[in-house]
Amino acid sequence: MTSLDGSLDQLPTARPDGPTSSSGPKIQLRQIRKQFVVRKQIVEAVQQTNIDIPDGQFVCLVGPSGCGKTTLLRIVAGLESPTSGTIHVERTGGNRPTNAMIFQQESLFPWKTVWDNVEFGMKMRGIDRAERRERTQDWLSKVGLLRFASAYPYQLSGGMKQRVSIARAFALDPEILLMDEPFASLDQQTKLLLQEELIRIWADTGKTVIFVTHNIDEAVVMGDRVIVMTAHPGRIKDEVLIDLPRPRDPMGIRTDPRYIELTQEIWHLLRNEVLLARTQEEGQV
Repeated sequence: MTSLDGSLDQLPTARPDGPTSSSGPKIQLRQIRKQFVVRKQIVEAVQQTNIDIPDGQFVCLVGPSGCGKTTLLRIVAGLESPTSGTIHVERTGGNRPTNAMIFQQESLFPWKTVWDNVEFGMKMRGIDRAERRERTQDWLSKVGLLRFASAYPYQLSGGMKQRVSIARAFALDPEILLMDEPFASLDQQTKLLLQEELIRIWADTGKTVIFVTHNIDEAVVMGDRVIVMTAHPGRIKDEVLIDLPRPRDPMGIRTDPRYIELTQEIWHLLRNEVLLARTQEEGQV
């Protein structure tokens, strides 16, 4: 096992029907704590958090607003440093980036075409032109946007923009994919289509995924495992194994009695945390 900047011998690749086992977790968080200074006051965003994630697992983080889900994701991404605690990632070696992140809000360059947006990260990493072209064409084809390669972001719908973001992230071939409520701002029909698309792509690639969402339904449909966080300050309250079979049909799985049991179990864990978060927002505690 190594730090975020280290490397290790190659690990087994995840199977399309779920993660494989390895000698240790792909991602290991130990006693992660994050504090911010707000108006000269110390605010504890994340508190004593421990998580192990196996290689190839699709993990969903759920919790009330302001519980530190995004902060935790940014710490894993290296965009924030923890106040204390350690993060380790078991690397497969080579030139692959450790992670790529997909945000809730549009993060495309408005002055670049769809093709150039997808190609950009690879160009920055020094990948040669022929390979960039091959990967860009492949991933735009996979997300159904090859005929929009010359379009600009302002010419695309919200769902199409997120498909470009997904293509850009996967084209980098990262070891870990980090997603921060990527479908939250989309209409329901588009969201359902992108859920299906992401499940298919994940099954094909076996990436390790951490997916932040407020949506219990989305977490159960997408994830192998759902980690439930408490209200502020955020810490791990519990986790739920999503033992629904793969490959999954997102619409069909919603009629499975086990799906209903799992959504109810997660809501039972979350309900009091959501009420506490609301009370905190109203300034009563």
